[in-house]
Amino acid sequence: MSTRLEVIRLEDVWVQYDGLPVLEGINLSLKEQDFLGIIGPNGGGKTTLLEVLLGLIEPTRGQVRILGRSAKEGRRFIGHVPQYTKFDHDFPISVWDVAMMGRLGRRGLFRRYTQDDKRMVAEALHQVEMLELKDRQIGQLSGGQRRRVYIARALASDPKILLLDEPTASVDSRVVGNVYELLQNLNQRVTIILVSHDIGVVSSYVKTIACLNRRLIYHASKEITPEMLEAAYHCPVDLIAHGTPHRVFEQHPVTR
Repeated sequence: MSTRLEVIRLEDVWVQYDGLPVLEGINLSLKEQDFLGIIGPNGGGKTTLLEVLLGLIEPTRGQVRILGRSAKEGRRFIGHVPQYTKFDHDFPISVWDVAMMGRLGRRGLFRRYTQDDKRMVAEALHQVEMLELKDRQIGQLSGGQRRRVYIARALASDPKILLLDEPTASVDSRVVGNVYELLQNLNQRVTIILVSHDIGVVSSYVKTIACLNRRLIYHASKEITPEMLEAAYHCPVDLIAHGTPHRVFEQHPVTR
């Protein structure tokens, strides 16, 4: 049996803004083809954690290793799909051009794209089922279609790791399942970390789940326990996950 390579390691990572802790003592180890879903309240540090992994935020203390390298050195192995991508819907840029931006980190701003670049972009758009719309203006797409293009842009960099911040935000509920099924297929070759508020849906697709509210509660398991949720949200949480498997958590005792 082959041993999977560790791709992400965080050891006692803290982040502070103006002396106030945003992340506290984060420890995490992920290996090839892991698929981690991170849930937690607004302001709990989920986006900050992704920015730490990308090397955009330097921890106050602790160590971050991406494929054995520092976060800044390992950034080239990461594809990132942010929650919000601001652009002018009337700007005349095509699906192909948006996806091609994923190759900039490989080529640089003023170097011509190669046939290999074009092959990678075509493959990425094919994977998200958007190649047939490659000439369409990005502003003419639906929210779900745009999210697929942004995923293709991340895939065009040929990442080892894919970070997604609320990938189904502003996406029609009818296509949410399609996005998650796409991610499941991509997970056959890419390690994925997905941040989401959609606890029920996430629990049906990811391999493991963590709760984050400054501190990370992670047991390398897919099960969400009442204790995990109460520790993350600081209040009792009832959850019914519609998917496979179904989970129903009993009401927490309330302290008065």
